[in-house]
Amino acid sequence: MRPIGAYCNLNRAAAMQAMDMCLNLAYSLASLTKRRRTKMQHTQSPIEIAVIGEGLAGSVAALALARAGRKVTLIAPVVERMDRRTTALMDQSIRFMDTLGLWNMLAPASAALSTMQILDGTKRLFRAPPAQFRAADLGLSAFGYNIPNATLSAVLADAISGESNIFRLDAQLERLDLSGNEVILTLSDGEIRTAAFVIGADGRSSKVREGAGITTRRWAYPQTAVVLNFSHEQPHGNVSTEFHTETGPFTQVPLPGSRSSLVWVVKPLEAERLIALPLEDLSREVEMRMQSMLGKVMVEEAPEAWPLSSLMSERFGKGPVALVGEAAHAFPPIGAQGLNLSLRDVMALTEVLKTEGGSAIAGDSGDRFHRNRRGDVMTRTFGVDLLNRSLLSEFLPMQVARAAGLHLLTAVGPLRNVLMREGIEPGRSLKELAASLRHPFHRKKAG
Repeated sequence: MRPIGAYCNLNRAAAMQAMDMCLNLAYSLASLTKRRRTKMQHTQSPIEIAVIGEGLAGSVAALALARAGRKVTLIAPVVERMDRRTTALMDQSIRFMDTLGLWNMLAPASAALSTMQILDGTKRLFRAPPAQFRAADLGLSAFGYNIPNATLSAVLADAISGESNIFRLDAQLERLDLSGNEVILTLSDGEIRTAAFVIGADGRSSKVREGAGITTRRWAYPQTAVVLNFSHEQPHGNVSTEFHTETGPFTQVPLPGSRSSLVWVVKPLEAERLIALPLEDLSREVEMRMQSMLGKVMVEEAPEAWPLSSLMSERFGKGPVALVGEAAHAFPPIGAQGLNLSLRDVMALTEVLKTEGGSAIAGDSGDRFHRNRRGDVMTRTFGVDLLNRSLLSEFLPMQVARAAGLHLLTAVGPLRNVLMREGIEPGRSLKELAASLRHPFHRKKAG
């Protein structure tokens, strides 16, 4: 007979052997599954248009292209956002939102911008005269509308969820590789997909831009924007007021009711001081800076501070890739240009990519988009940069030039109207001028 210990040793050895067999089997199954998954990933049908990023620009791009007949895959992680900022959309952007069927849902939460005025709040020797711009002078009821970003995001999310041409992937882009006329996308969940065309709407640190080998120009400003909403005693009358100060603009923009949004550009240390103030003290500071134009002010919770910087891509498109929004351009919140410029990106891209009868996407679509957008983006970026630097400059001739320029706009009505038209729709006034020169004696027939 064997000793009891021998049986114990035998059973222990058998158990260890069985465990090794189980581990080997599990490893083999895992490897087989991984190989099958990889094969499946590479053999999935290619994406027609992939939109990377689900911010405002990316969401509008996905929706516009889907409604233009393209099959769109929106790739972005699902995140809960609390964005208390607002966006002023100009007339051209509002009309575009209307064509997408969104304006009726946005209108109840928006406030019209019927008049915009600029006041010199500096203590300099040469101060600019007050300048007022009225939408009625252009035959419009409003230059545009101020809309809470939270409302924009919610309306877009609802429209996207009901759009049959949009498929959503809850993932991040890890890597983009260009391969001939198609793009290989490696996602954060390990999935690898190919796309005929990719739109980078993934912000200033764009992985799409990086993968496409597109470089950028970047510069920073010694300024921080304090962003908040506030209620006030007196009605705003749909008037937006921008005070020009030595540290940058102080811009009040109407919201529905007796409320307004504010972008207050100051030096970084001053921004820290303002953000740290109790709301009652901050409210007094806002009212004092506004010269009590709207009566007593009460700042709402959670003011935010955003350091100011600018970015412009070397190219806005390349082969089967295009960049929109802050992946392509970013600059300080001056003159309501940011999202309006991004929406013009989307309008131009929709014209390039819209389908007629299921046509394939041309391999040079990104290059055509780049040529289309270059002039507008460069003009706006450098225009905002120049205006911002003119406020900061202590150089006396620059201050004189700024004051003289605003005086000229105030005194010369036709020049003011041209500027207003260009502000809401670039190229419109020049097209009208060219048409009038081609047909100087043309008159509409009566009746």
